[in-house]
Amino acid sequence: MSLAPEIVAFLEKAKAAGLPDVWQAPVDVLRANTQSRTANGGTPDPIFEVVNTFIPGPTADLPVRIYRPNNNPNNSAIVFYHGGGWVLNFIDIYDASMHRLANQSGATVISVNYQKAPEHAFPVPFDDCYATLLWTIKNAQKLQIDPKKIGVLGDSAGGNLASAVALKARDNNVHIAFEVLIYPCNNRDFTTKSYVDFADGYGLSTRAMQWFWDQYLQGNSHDSNPYACPTKAKSLKGLPPTVVVTAEYDPLLSDSENYTELLKRDGVEVTYKEFEGMNHGFFANLAITPSAAKAIDFCASEIKRILN
Repeated sequence: MSLAPEIVAFLEKAKAAGLPDVWQAPVDVLRANTQSRTANGGTPDPIFEVVNTFIPGPTADLPVRIYRPNNNPNNSAIVFYHGGGWVLNFIDIYDASMHRLANQSGATVISVNYQKAPEHAFPVPFDDCYATLLWTIKNAQKLQIDPKKIGVLGDSAGGNLASAVALKARDNNVHIAFEVLIYPCNNRDFTTKSYVDFADGYGLSTRAMQWFWDQYLQGNSHDSNPYACPTKAKSLKGLPPTVVVTAEYDPLLSDSENYTELLKRDGVEVTYKEFEGMNHGFFANLAITPSAAKAIDFCASEIKRILN
């Protein structure tokens, strides 16, 4: 399938705006330019309850937003890590997506605004995300969730973080029920087919991903660390049932495909779905493409299937 018409129009509008690429401007300018992205999510659906609070992280208090779809005293839960190359984005950009995800899955969603690179390079964002999982488990009764039905979900850099959190949870005998990875960037290899085929012109570029990885890892000393590059894990055995969602025109497509094959190799239950005609980032863009709602609903139905 060719690039969907609404995505073509979206990319043309973005190009006409003339905003700098990530390597062309200071980080504070880049972050200011993301403020308008909340409009791409559209108006959030009504939901039972939304709570904004702070939780203690390893080096700072972390803002979290908790979405409760109902008054069930024993919900399942999704700990959500947003994308943005470990550098950009914030909770509000994903607000409409999380409303829908909570409503469709019946799960309480805990969305965390972890600290960002380059000011807070690896392992700080990862440590924040793992701490959020532990906090959710520790406070399960207060949150009115079932500690046996907690999973992780993330998109792009958040998919990397979710993958890494799942690995550390396995390594430390911390139970999680599922992981959902939306076009994760799990390896620092820019020679893959999709990094070459979709290097430029599809929103996220290969050069931008190189820049994002540079901000996050700041050198090469962590390239073989599975908590930084989950593909480098010696084994993926023991990970929970996994859902992988990809976009057809995405530099990260091969990353997702390769990680999926490694999961299957090591006996992990995997469900894989590619959304045709989509580009990187579509998952949060409910106001841009109907495929966003379809992807969220697919993830929600898969989570319910796994938990049942």
